[in-house]
Amino acid sequence: MDSDAKRSLNRAILETVENQLRDLDPPETKETFDRFLDAGYSDEEARELIGYVVAAEIFEILKYMKPFDHQRFVNALRRLPELPLGIGECNRADLD
Repeated sequence: MDSDAKRSLNRAILETVENQLRDLDPPETKETFDRFLDAGYSDEEARELIGYVVAAEIFEILKYMKPFDHQRFVNALRRLPELPLGIGECNRADLD
């Protein structure tokens, strides 16, 4: 993936995180964000970690042609800061 594509993907994922935080949809995204801030993570670190869950969910949808799974997404948020399974497959460096 070239650097322009990586930046575009990263922006789209972070925009998704922003939308979820703003709209409180799902509310677990905001709960996770607040949990990280309370634990001493920076705003940017918290958004990035949540972004990994968004990326993993997108990966599941596209690779396996699965619909969005709210419970899978929430479970991955709750496991953070442990990164979701599948992130290794889509190469964490591609999201940085």
